[in-house]
Amino acid sequence: MEINKRKSIKELDSTAYDAMLNLENWSKNCELPALQKELIKIRASQINGCAYCLDMHTEIAVKLGETPRRLFAISVWHESHLFTSEERVLLKLTEEITTISNKGLTDDTYLSSINCFGEKLTAQIIMIITTINAWNRILVSTKQIYKK
Repeated sequence: MEINKRKSIKELDSTAYDAMLNLENWSKNCELPALQKELIKIRASQINGCAYCLDMHTEIAVKLGETPRRLFAISVWHESHLFTSEERVLLKLTEEITTISNKGLTDDTYLSSINCFGEKLTAQIIMIITTINAWNRILVSTKQIYKK
């Protein structure tokens, strides 16, 4: 087998893929606005080096009205004035959960999320972050390419 010809999980085990799709479909009904979900997905995909997801989610974000300027600045959101306090909490949660082995989700970040979004939405946000991280790992591992 050629290394660049890896098959997708969908081809090899459709029930496993369907389980991920169920989780993804659940996240579509969460209370977080669609554009904020895309910011999470873009930032996690940047950290994880998932070109497939980065391509797809930046395209979706643009369709939702996101500006190129803000998209270019997501990777340096710490230094940028372009993001709201809510978005900063989302991006910090995303980074801490995506790089969980560094220091985990800190109490300060978790409490900031509770104060900003409440407990239920914070739980949903954690699940959205977890879901995109799973997709990133699946798609990077199988070297999938986003085809529109």
